[in-house]
Amino acid sequence: MRHALLYVGGFERNFDKLTTASTSFEGSDGQSHAYAPWPSSANGLRISYMEKSGKKFVAVRVGDGTSDVVLANELVLVPGEHFGFGTRLSGEPTLVEDNIAMMKMLEDIIKKNIDHSAELLQIRTRFKAAASSK
Repeated sequence: MRHALLYVGGFERNFDKLTTASTSFEGSDGQSHAYAPWPSSANGLRISYMEKSGKKFVAVRVGDGTSDVVLANELVLVPGEHFGFGTRLSGEPTLVEDNIAMMKMLEDIIKKNIDHSAELLQIRTRFKAAASSK
């Protein structure tokens, strides 16, 4: 499976306005910037992330083509642990093929977002089924 991580702006400027209908973010220049399109080859999880001050990147939204959940509690992304080794985040969508790392990220997101656990657990169930069928 191929997963994607997508930059959706600075946390402090944009998190409070984030919804499942969001398609743009306010940049540090005060202008609106459209989200980059999801790569057509991304058939797994779609994780939207923001940058917090101090160069910390946090997951803020999770989707899988069926569901789309804005997280109440962001998750600090840990390279290697959450999206595999040798993968770098950038302004362009980042593709990840490490199912184990992505499952770890999803499970950590679920632990921090008990209020959305039913929908997030459904995403996890679909992810596990798709990953085991490959």
